[in-house]
Amino acid sequence: MGSSSSKSAGGSAGAGWQPSQPGAPRKISGSGYDITPLTVEERIAAAAPLTDFQRHVALQAGTERAFTGKTVDGSPHDNKRKGIYVSAVGGLPLFSSDAKYDSGTGWPSFFKPIDPEHVIEVSDNSIPFMPRVEVLDARSGAHLGHVFTDGPRPTGKRYCMNAAALRFIPEGEPLPPESQPVSQQQH
Repeated sequence: MGSSSSKSAGGSAGAGWQPSQPGAPRKISGSGYDITPLTVEERIAAAAPLTDFQRHVALQAGTERAFTGKTVDGSPHDNKRKGIYVSAVGGLPLFSSDAKYDSGTGWPSFFKPIDPEHVIEVSDNSIPFMPRVEVLDARSGAHLGHVFTDGPRPTGKRYCMNAAALRFIPEGEPLPPESQPVSQQQH
């Protein structure tokens, strides 16, 4: 499973994630992706193309209203096309359409990430008497949503994500360099 940590009331987005320092050694996931945390400067640059609302969701742990979300490329929350969902901040592949299902909640829901090392799960006690588990992108620290234990088989998990924190790349379209495994990235 991805890393885990905790966040208390009043905690900031990204608790459980720390930016790396320039020149830090690379960290590669078991599936071959660079999950080295972005530096502060890289994170700011990666978030720059987003709208104010998308930045609010991804960098300040905001939440879009149910049944209204669109990914940064404009795909609706209930998108049924085949493809990969990558982080809107930094492009790390997070979820496959093969793990997406209709949870009836109004947010994109998945029963598992592409690679558990691509997400960080943080205990979130920001709402009194309603403990949750926040899900962060391991590379950028972007807030993605929350994970619950009421999902379908085989995992029993529901990764309830904000569409505004995701970019959808349709099957058959090439992944951008930042979304490719290390061995396929252009150097």
